[in-house]
Amino acid sequence: MAAEVLPSARWLYCGEPDESQRAVLVQFSNGKLQNPGNMRFTMYKSNDSTNPRKRSQRILAAETDRLSYVGNNFGTGALKCNTLCSILSSFFRHFVGILNKTSGQIEVYDAELFNMQPLFSDESVESELTLESQTKTFREKMDSCIEAFGTTKQKRALNSRRMNRVGNESLNRAVAKAAENIIDTKGVTALVSDAIHDDSQDDSLYLPHCHADAAKPEDVYKFEDLLSPAEYEALQSPSEAFRNVTSEDILKMIEENSHCSFVIEALKSLPSNEESRDRQARCIWFLDTLIKFRAQKVIKRKSALGPGVPHVINTKLLKHFTCLTYNNGSLRNLISDSMKAKITAYVILLALHINDFQIDLTMLQRDLKLSERRMIEIAKAMRLKVSKRRVSGAAGGEEDHKLGTLSIPLPPAQALDRQSKRRRIT
Repeated sequence: MAAEVLPSARWLYCGEPDESQRAVLVQFSNGKLQNPGNMRFTMYKSNDSTNPRKRSQRILAAETDRLSYVGNNFGTGALKCNTLCSILSSFFRHFVGILNKTSGQIEVYDAELFNMQPLFSDESVESELTLESQTKTFREKMDSCIEAFGTTKQKRALNSRRMNRVGNESLNRAVAKAAENIIDTKGVTALVSDAIHDDSQDDSLYLPHCHADAAKPEDVYKFEDLLSPAEYEALQSPSEAFRNVTSEDILKMIEENSHCSFVIEALKSLPSNEESRDRQARCIWFLDTLIKFRAQKVIKRKSALGPGVPHVINTKLLKHFTCLTYNNGSLRNLISDSMKAKITAYVILLALHINDFQIDLTMLQRDLKLSERRMIEIAKAMRLKVSKRRVSGAAGGEEDHKLGTLSIPLPPAQALDRQSKRRRIT
């Protein structure tokens, strides 16, 4: 079907009238046609001849080298004048006059108007969007939505996060390059030895100071390193109940389950000598306090275990056995895993000084709610000799208990195993 621009330059006349003796006029919604000679038109009509409404429905398709157009005389895309004329066909009609240049006569035909709109192929767009959707992560899709529809605050946060990501990537590259330079300079062997040295220093942070050249067991871990003279003096008043304990008091403690097994057994065997009894009672009270303190996670008040603990001892507990952290605008004392290991080490040393440097590690392990492996690790790191002995159990039978003995000469030091901790971090 050929095309020709009418003198008004608004409408385009498309070829000869069809079999219904109706001519076709078209206009383009996106502008005027510059070169109508390249247009190719195709008319489609409805096959439904019984329905009077559908019988007159037409679809006109047009193609150029760049775009495709489509128009119809029904539905939302139809011109209102077509709809109005079809309703009031007796009063309103469009006509086209065709001049025969040879005879000089004009032939008049009914005309139908079509509004041509560009038709875009969705296949290429959909394929690109599908491919892009498959390759993008959920985070990237959310970022795209924020870029298109997000608020100013969301867009500012997105830009800030992207800048931080670029900064982190640059930092990671700089750290990797610095690590390569250090490895090239020092060598792998030197770095491994440094790491071993750091591990031993790490252990010393929460293991009491060990005098490896001591001649006697009591001098390996000196009592003065556990309790200063002022701290020892402060224990006199709170330990008075332990110093004057009776058999009835011990039975009441067992019934109420107010103290751990090691404390009960130690109170049963208090010496009769007044000076030795006083020293033992102070050590047992401080050991019992450490075990109760270790069972906590966060210290939310200044007095760690209530008003019965002397101020000097309370300060020692907070200063030496907790980490200061910042949370929700306030400072608080946290008992971390390393601090719990430190408390365990001090409990073992106090027990050694109470029981002539041989202790039941299994009993202490249960009081501290530790695994046997962890208890043995700490004991060996403190250079104790670990052995096994059959003891009478609570149910009347016998069971194996691990014993820890501090004796001269000391066995080789063993670093604490932190492999499980590293695995959790990575």
